[in-house]
Amino acid sequence: MAFISNGSSIRVGQSSPHKLGLNSTQRVMSLLILATLPGLLAQIVFFGWGSLVNVLWCVLIALGCEALALTLRRRPVRSCLSDCSVAVAGVLLGLALPPFAPWWLSLVAVSFAVIIGKHLYGGLGQNPFNPAMLGYVLVLISFPQEMTAWLPPLGLEGHNNSLGDALSAIFGQGVDAVSMATPLDVLKENSSLTINELWQANPIFDGMAGRGWLWVNLAYLAGGLFLLWRKVFTWHAPVGMLAAITIMATLFWQGSGSDSHGSPMFHLLSGATMLGAFFIITDPVSGATSNRGRLIFGAGVGIIVYVIRAWGGYPDGVAFATLLMNMAAPTIDYYTQPRTYGHQRASKGLPKKD
Repeated sequence: MAFISNGSSIRVGQSSPHKLGLNSTQRVMSLLILATLPGLLAQIVFFGWGSLVNVLWCVLIALGCEALALTLRRRPVRSCLSDCSVAVAGVLLGLALPPFAPWWLSLVAVSFAVIIGKHLYGGLGQNPFNPAMLGYVLVLISFPQEMTAWLPPLGLEGHNNSLGDALSAIFGQGVDAVSMATPLDVLKENSSLTINELWQANPIFDGMAGRGWLWVNLAYLAGGLFLLWRKVFTWHAPVGMLAAITIMATLFWQGSGSDSHGSPMFHLLSGATMLGAFFIITDPVSGATSNRGRLIFGAGVGIIVYVIRAWGGYPDGVAFATLLMNMAAPTIDYYTQPRTYGHQRASKGLPKKD
């Protein structure tokens, strides 16, 4: 689904007739932001105020970059800012970046996402890649040290829920002493301990997915189900991604030995799984357009995410998997086009003679 200038929406890559829905761009984007609030709240509860500061800072940068790009392109600024689309990119990046990410890191990620990822291709509805994931991958590759300095859950390593610490870390000198590897990092680097020994040796492991991460993912799942209930998007892409991760994790689980890649529940409820399934791969512009295409698109993302987690060089792979499948989306659309309205399916084989 791509958005058109009058605020309504139509499906692209499919045949007429087009149905104009009641969802305007502004309404859809507002619902998306609203649905991220449970996940943001969970991140604040378990990882401190840094996530909230990040989100507000990234949204401010996104609005500024959007206004600058629109001015340079001689496009109306107020009406385009009011559709909230660029605010969504800022919110997603603010949620995805480490809670104590320095201000300049967010500036680089968001400005690249908005100016290069969005406006370089013509603006809303024209970008072939997810802008937020482009910005995220840029800083992940360019600044790996800052991007891997994720906070431990509150109460571990002297980390306390202080707004002052968050502001000091983001806009000041930083708080390097409290950084800790995520559960996905720890599992990837493990080479000698069994799963049970790893859980006992690392305080960050608590429950199925790590302290805090379970509830963060459940919160994003709740937000995603809310969006499905409001029919902001269909179930096909999220189900395809989650099913593919489950199948891959089941096939290559390898029990609880030292070479295990983690259980299916661990992969579903750790990292950015639910954020990716319901808020990233459901981007209506850079994904597939038909229902069957969305299912394939989501499954492709899920497979690549697991491959990167298990055998790749990064602990999580949602951003890379999304961008790779963005490149495949036109091909998926080509082979999954629905039947043209008013026409029968093409017959196969030689025509019958009377």
